[in-house]
Amino acid sequence: MDAVRMPYLNRTLLLLLALLLFLLLGQIRTAEARKHGQRVRRWTGPEETHKHGVALPKKPPDVTKSRKTKTEQLLKVDDHDFTMRPAFGGPALAVGVDVQVESLDSISEVDMDFTMTLYLRHYWKDERLSFSSSTNKSMTFDGRLVKKIWVPDVFFVHSKRSFIHDTTTDNIMLRVFPDGQVLYSLRVTVTAACNMDFSRFPLDSQTCSLELESYAYTDEDLMLYWKNGDESLSTDDRISLSQFLIQKFHTTSRLAFYSSTGWYNRLYINFTLRRHIFFFLLQTYFPATLMVMLSWVSFWIDRRAVPARVSLGITTVLTMSTIITGVNASMPRVSYIKAVDIYLWVSFVFVFLSVLEYAAVNYLSTVQDRRERKRRERARSQSLPCTCSISQTRTMTMLDGTYSEADTNSLAGYTEEPMGPEDEPEPEPEPEEKPKVPEKSEHMVVHLSMSTEPAGIKKRKSLRALNIIQNTHAIDKYSRMIFPGSYIFFNLIYWSVYC
Repeated sequence: MDAVRMPYLNRTLLLLLALLLFLLLGQIRTAEARKHGQRVRRWTGPEETHKHGVALPKKPPDVTKSRKTKTEQLLKVDDHDFTMRPAFGGPALAVGVDVQVESLDSISEVDMDFTMTLYLRHYWKDERLSFSSSTNKSMTFDGRLVKKIWVPDVFFVHSKRSFIHDTTTDNIMLRVFPDGQVLYSLRVTVTAACNMDFSRFPLDSQTCSLELESYAYTDEDLMLYWKNGDESLSTDDRISLSQFLIQKFHTTSRLAFYSSTGWYNRLYINFTLRRHIFFFLLQTYFPATLMVMLSWVSFWIDRRAVPARVSLGITTVLTMSTIITGVNASMPRVSYIKAVDIYLWVSFVFVFLSVLEYAAVNYLSTVQDRRERKRRERARSQSLPCTCSISQTRTMTMLDGTYSEADTNSLAGYTEEPMGPEDEPEPEPEPEEKPKVPEKSEHMVVHLSMSTEPAGIKKRKSLRALNIIQNTHAIDKYSRMIFPGSYIFFNLIYWSVYC
């Protein structure tokens, strides 16, 4: 029994040893394959019978992992030197350009620049990128292929800042046709300088230009041109600005010369902007006009109301100064006079003159009162009726309540004195039968000094010459007409010239 079991156990042990040895060899092969970078093949699927009768797995074809031709091999990128331009050593390469303006973002008067977002497209032919195609369809790529081929080195002249949009990836598109025609498009935002003339601000129009030029290639190597003439520039109809009205976009081209490098083709995108005036009417012109009109109110205030007239004049002057400062704060510091400066400073002069007008009225009133006071004191000291050294006098009797204010003003400077004995008429004798004039309290007797010259010529001349000086009411009266008339005349000239 034991003799029978021993061979069976030996066979079982041998088989187990053989199986362990087989697994150990498999592990060793797997480790060696990984060490040499080889991939271990794992077969699944229906079994295939080997010639020795061992079943082997069979791999079905995987379409998604089939080997295809690379883009670099199809376009022969590695076969050419793309550091040189197409047709190097031959005639100048023609590069067509067209632009689509997406938005005109801002116009800055202080920095004298503008910001624009646009789609810039280049067209040229590079036979090195030609490929065979049965359908004659183009191939489109993103910005990763652009770094491996030649593209035009166009830059923006007088640009301050510019960048290519990169959300969510670089906004660059490259399209290659079978015959080697290339379309290169990119989305750019650029801030460029604009030379503005503010001599007519804010009634001005500005013309700005965005200039494109090759940086390295002169006109002998690269010729930039607008692909479709004026139609090469397209704009969005919804483009609008808060302060400007976009009047016209147009394109031009010319040659630019640099003394050290030569001639270059330069393309221009020109656009004309006209400023909206309504904002400045509300913020600048109307407030300035109202301040000037407010200063005229002092002409109707009594000259003895010093606090009222002085405070009104100072308020209008300070308000005009604030308006001028606010306008200049939002403008560049130019060395010439702007149209708004003319209007504001003339308005400021009118306001300032209204203050000087009251100063003159107050001064002349003080001088006149001082003279009248001295005349009264002199008359009292002499205790004589005021005849003003004139030999002949006469009296004028007016009924109380019948004389006007003008008559009273014309009597200014004369001193009322009681009639002396020599001035009273001599009483007539009683026996004569003449009716006696009854004395009435409503009579007022005023002494007037009359000149002995015929027709009072000397008196008329002196009164006419000193009428305005002696009667301070006349200065305000004439100012009520002269100031508004002059300001209206100035406005007529200003708006006819600048509009």
